[in-house]
Amino acid sequence: MERVDIKIGFSCNNRCLFCVQGDKRDFYGFKPKKEVVTFLKYAFKKGKKEVVFTGGEPCLHPDLLELVQSAKDLGFKEIQIQTNGRMFAYKDFCVNVIQSGATQFSPAIHGPNAKIHDFLTNSKGSFDQTIQGVKNLKKLNQYVLTNTVITTKNYKHLPKIAKLLVSLGVDQFQFAFIHLGGRAWENRDWIVPKKSQIMSYVKDGLEIGLKANKRVNTEAIPYCLMEGYEDCIAEKIIPKSMVFDTDFKIENYSKYRKYKAKAKGPNCKKCKYNKVCEGPWKEYPELFGWEEFKPVKK
Repeated sequence: MERVDIKIGFSCNNRCLFCVQGDKRDFYGFKPKKEVVTFLKYAFKKGKKEVVFTGGEPCLHPDLLELVQSAKDLGFKEIQIQTNGRMFAYKDFCVNVIQSGATQFSPAIHGPNAKIHDFLTNSKGSFDQTIQGVKNLKKLNQYVLTNTVITTKNYKHLPKIAKLLVSLGVDQFQFAFIHLGGRAWENRDWIVPKKSQIMSYVKDGLEIGLKANKRVNTEAIPYCLMEGYEDCIAEKIIPKSMVFDTDFKIENYSKYRKYKAKAKGPNCKKCKYNKVCEGPWKEYPELFGWEEFKPVKK
């Protein structure tokens, strides 16, 4: 099914050191309910059957419950909340969002413990709240798919994070390589690992999930680094998406991602995966070049 992602506001109760949205919270408030409903109607007419409410932190939007209900009433089949998970530490909030029509929940967990997670989110207490949020959602039999942004401070802990996620009973988890925009770009001198450094930890983490019969993915890691785990590459399964951002719309984010946001290196044409691989985020080779990326023989 095709999808629409709607950024309904950029306020957030975390201030992640890798946040690709940067300081948008200082310039953009919550989108008015009427405007978001207009986006929903437009996307549904365009054939989108899934919606992701995101931001910022969508759970801080004062009209979230009504927006979820509007999406349900319009006929969206999947309604996902992409979140830092902290508000779901409150069970009543969980129940209200579920009753309004949400079907999937995508909280973010960036460390195996509070020390690492709270450092990266720049928010003390965020780990405990997010973990409680996941526990609450699973007790309510909800589909939970988590995201972990890979940084210099957590990549060695990806297997431990995977074990934690399995123990929490999440349905799906993803390791996403840091996207070098916003605050991530500001902190690029220390927060971005080389992809060749992280891969053994990424694969060990994926293996833990696979052995537990979880659906596991990576994002923004090219095929040439994913030998043996090609089926875990998220870009293979990400649906065609429309995105409503601050004050602009991307009609086809899949094309935007492939042709504008990511890049191919000088040897990529020699690789057997060239037609399906999107390459890394374009900012990555600006830092590290193309030496790590070796074409897979055809």
